[in-house]
Amino acid sequence: MGYHNQKAIWLAIICTLFTSIGQVLWKLGLVRIDAHQWLTWFNLPFVSGFAAYGIGAALMLLAFKHGELSLVYPFIAASYVWVSLLSLYLFPSDFMNWWKWSGVIIIIISVSLLGYGSSRKSEVTFTTPHG
Repeated sequence: MGYHNQKAIWLAIICTLFTSIGQVLWKLGLVRIDAHQWLTWFNLPFVSGFAAYGIGAALMLLAFKHGELSLVYPFIAASYVWVSLLSLYLFPSDFMNWWKWSGVIIIIISVSLLGYGSSRKSEVTFTTPHG
């Protein structure tokens, strides 16, 4: 795997951390919002969630710039893993059953296979008939 793809993968992973933290902060902030009091929309967790999500979006754009889209984009699935783990600690009412844990494991295996597969680049060419 080339340097640019490695850099892009790390940027995508860091992106998913920021976007996941942003989503968790939104959930924390939403419980503080009273629809009848507009200032409650400016609570720290809610606003911080937008900042974290914005940083994540910028990192994803950089990842797209430096790496192959077909390699980088699947790493976004890691967001589900981070949110699942964070929600267990921050939201006592959230729970993980064996279906959810199975999904997390499948995501981790799938993303790992994509990374491994891209490091073992073999050239496959598709031809189309020229009319």
